[in-house]
Amino acid sequence: MTDKTYRQIIEEWRKERNEIIRQENSWLALAGLYWLKLGKNQFGSDPKNEVQLPERIPASVGAFEYNGRSVSLRTNPGQKVMVNDAMTDFAILQPDISEAPSYIKMDGLQMVVIQRGNKMGVRMWDNQSEKRASFPARTWYAIDEVFRILTVYTPYDRPKMAFFPDLTGEKSEFPVEGYVIFEFDGRSHKLDINKEDDETFFLRFWDPTSKDETYPTGRYLVADIQPDGTLILDFNKAYNPPCAFTDFATCVFAPEQNHLDFRVPAGETSPKK
Repeated sequence: MTDKTYRQIIEEWRKERNEIIRQENSWLALAGLYWLKLGKNQFGSDPKNEVQLPERIPASVGAFEYNGRSVSLRTNPGQKVMVNDAMTDFAILQPDISEAPSYIKMDGLQMVVIQRGNKMGVRMWDNQSEKRASFPARTWYAIDEVFRILTVYTPYDRPKMAFFPDLTGEKSEFPVEGYVIFEFDGRSHKLDINKEDDETFFLRFWDPTSKDETYPTGRYLVADIQPDGTLILDFNKAYNPPCAFTDFATCVFAPEQNHLDFRVPAGETSPKK
C-alpha cells in the first residue's frame, strides 16, 4: 500500500521520463543513422566514409561489410574495437532485432546494426553529445483524472495484420494481438493494442491535439494492468515517440484505426514542431 497520491505518482513518473532520455545511450545521445550499401562501408571520422564518426575518432578505423544477408566488421591492420566487451579486429554482427545484439564501443561512442525490413543500417550514439544536458525539459498537460480510463483487453482469435506508417512515409505491416474498447463522453471507442513480449500492453494513438499541441504523428502509451486483468488507459502518461528527440530514430506511428475523433489534452505536449 502506498501513501502517495495519484498526482504525486504521475509527477514522479514524468520526472523519471525526463531523466531517462538523458542517460548514456539514450535517445538524446543518438547522433547518427547510416543505411548500408552492399559491399564495404568504411567507418571513421573522414567525411568520405560511408559511416562518419565524430572528429575525435581516427579518420579510418575499418569497414562494415554487408552481403545482403548479414553484416560483418573488420578493422584496419593494427586497430581493434570493443564488440560486446571484447576487443577484436573482426566480428559478425548481430542486429538489434536479435536476442543478443552486437554493440560496438569506442571512445564514448556506441554503435549497433539495425535491421528494418530488407534494410540494414548502423545506429550511433555519442555519449559526449552536449544535447544530453541542453535539450529542453519535456512538457506536459496538467494532470486530469478524467483521462484515466478503465478498459478491457480482448485478444483477436488470431493476430491480425495492420499497416503502421513510419518516419519515412512508408507503411509497414505488423501483427496486432488484440483491442480495447472504452467509453468516453458518452460514446464507445475501440483501439488496437499490442501485447509485447514482456507482457505489457503498448498503444500507438493519434488525436486532434496533434494538429497544434502534441506530436504531429501521435503519441505512445503503455496501459496499466490491474490485479483483475482489466487495463487502465491513463492518457496522463501518454508520451512522445523517440523521433520527437532525435532525427535518427525510426519511429512507427498509429494505424488509421487508432485515430481518435476527440481531443486528449493529457500527457506529453510538443511545444516545438
